[in-house]
Amino acid sequence: MKISKKDVLNTAELARLEFDDETLSKFTRQLGDILVHIDELAELDTKNVDPTSHVLELSIPFRKDEVSQVITTEEALRNAPSQENDFFTVPKVIEDQS
Repeated sequence: MKISKKDVLNTAELARLEFDDETLSKFTRQLGDILVHIDELAELDTKNVDPTSHVLELSIPFRKDEVSQVITTEEALRNAPSQENDFFTVPKVIEDQS
């Protein structure tokens, strides 16, 4: 698969990144190489390969979910920099879009 500088610039814009011409050329070449490698991998016959979520066989030890220590609301809020009516208060991070 071929990737163009225009594709990289579009992706960079979506990610709010800015590149100089040298970096743009370097990333275009590197992303092109990655896509060529992915195309090569897509040609491999994997129908007899079991899907895996990890390259090593791991066992995850499960434990019983038990309540071990309970703290009161007052204890939880004791060191809070800001609180109101039994809740932590934090600065607003989402702006109204209307």
